[in-house]
Amino acid sequence: MSVDVVRRRFTTEEYLQMVQAGILNEDDRVELLDGDIVKMTPPGPDHNAPTGILNRLLVLGVGSRAVVMPGPTLRLSNRSAPEPDFVLLRPDPRNYRDRYAEPGDVLLLIEISDSSLRRDRELKLPLYAASGIQEYWIVDVENETIEAYKDPAGSGYASVRHCRRGESVSPSAFPNLRIAVDDIFA
Repeated sequence: MSVDVVRRRFTTEEYLQMVQAGILNEDDRVELLDGDIVKMTPPGPDHNAPTGILNRLLVLGVGSRAVVMPGPTLRLSNRSAPEPDFVLLRPDPRNYRDRYAEPGDVLLLIEISDSSLRRDRELKLPLYAASGIQEYWIVDVENETIEAYKDPAGSGYASVRHCRRGESVSPSAFPNLRIAVDDIFA
């Protein structure tokens, strides 16, 4: 017997209203991806050290030239409100007091992937590219690499660079800031 299942997809506005009303809260660990409320995998111990190290490197490296925001809700589109691990935003923090950051605010978006690598590549990357996020990094904890995606083109990126131990990468917005892969996985 075949059963027809009709999914109810949510808009970003509906999702954020559920958060504001307390229907969804921090303990739920969910995000809105292409209309679906998706449970985020809990970060493992391998996620914590690179997160702390990268936070320090970014804050010290950009100073007041950008806002380093760990784990924000990003109003990506009418159907997506992901919570990436880091976003470097244009430098006026007052802009984010009364509203969620949007793609035009983003200078660099970073996901730290321990158990979420496939989701970050196959589900989030096309959403980030389609919304015009200019630069997206995936910090691959298992393989100790950084995948740097630049120049969105449709649902992908025109430029991809895989950085391994012994190499470093710089955000396009801050070419003098060099992030060494070895420093993240010390």
